[in-house]
Amino acid sequence: MSKSDQEKIKQAVDLLIDKDTDLTSFFAKDGMLKELTKNLFERALKAEMDEHLGYSKYGRRETENSRNGVGKKSLITEGGVLELEVPRDRNAEFSPVLVPKRQTRIDGLDQKILSLYAKGMSISDIKMQIQELYGAEISESLISRVTDNIMDEVRSWQHRPLEAIYAIVYFDALVVKVRQDKRIINKAVYVALGIDLTGRKDILGLWISENEGAKFWLNNFTEMKNRGLKDILIACSDNLTGMSEAIAAVYPETEHQLCIVHQIRSSLAYVSYKDRKKVAADLKLVYGSVTEDEALGALSDFDLKWGKQYPHIAKSWQNNWENLVVFLQYPEVIRRIIYTTNAIEGLNSQLRKVTNNKRVFPSDDSVFKTLYLTIDYITRKWSMPIQNWGEAMAHFLIKFEDRI
Repeated sequence: MSKSDQEKIKQAVDLLIDKDTDLTSFFAKDGMLKELTKNLFERALKAEMDEHLGYSKYGRRETENSRNGVGKKSLITEGGVLELEVPRDRNAEFSPVLVPKRQTRIDGLDQKILSLYAKGMSISDIKMQIQELYGAEISESLISRVTDNIMDEVRSWQHRPLEAIYAIVYFDALVVKVRQDKRIINKAVYVALGIDLTGRKDILGLWISENEGAKFWLNNFTEMKNRGLKDILIACSDNLTGMSEAIAAVYPETEHQLCIVHQIRSSLAYVSYKDRKKVAADLKLVYGSVTEDEALGALSDFDLKWGKQYPHIAKSWQNNWENLVVFLQYPEVIRRIIYTTNAIEGLNSQLRKVTNNKRVFPSDDSVFKTLYLTIDYITRKWSMPIQNWGEAMAHFLIKFEDRI
């Protein structure tokens, strides 16, 4: 803001204070601030009409066109509904810039609608909220149009170009309920969170499906490659069906680390409560090992101790061993980044708060709109690289010198 604008604002404030204005009533719902806003709009519209006709209201007319009274217009603003008098001309050629024809709300209200939608509120709930906040009655169809307008932005975001290389990409899923063919069904929304070579986070995309599999993941990885993603150094995921095969097909040099946290949860799922702490402590000896040989020894000891009672645990670790111990190749700073999955877990926790509010989504598009808007708010705060990234990158530059 310029110094002259600041001075004008100061003079206006001084005038209000000097006149002993009751500030409580000034800021009240239908107080002076609302009337002041209405007057500012109307004065600006009159100035636009002067510019349009080429002469002021009482000036000399040099055109056949002239003023023709005013029309009434209701404008929904963040301060409430303004009943404006909009000037008209006899030739019906006047097209205001400040409040264009057929505009019934200011842009800030659209942002408020999208903000409420991003919190998982239904269209009917948003209608009630706007009524309570601004005293404005808006239709559910208007709210739908505002949220539908975001879909082009969603599609553009989903197909935007990606970085050529990501050091780490996490994949995770959250389950949502969607209405489809007059039924309510569970669908999984898969989220890809990348860490680029500067250590900054980026959400690469969202995909929704009833069923996962190699074909599903092959399509998703092919899509990312077509968007410019040429290489992933390390991919981290739960043991998603078909994921390993799809990674090998599209990014054959990528190391695939299965999520240790998910593996532990799966291992403890059918362990009795009285044994759970002991089993968890013995599993920690496996994934807390310094080397793969040490981890294999710890798993062998675990199987000897718990194999008869819980045979499925050691078997699951053995079956997925190659993808569970990728992180053991790396120093501690990278290990923590890979196997804790705090980044993707934190993101999905925030997304779940929104999807839990929604309960049932009316369509897949509704899921995408809600999550996209939520992601937009979340990622605005992402500016710094993850902790100790410089140390991690130094190791990557040595290990992957021919790929970075």
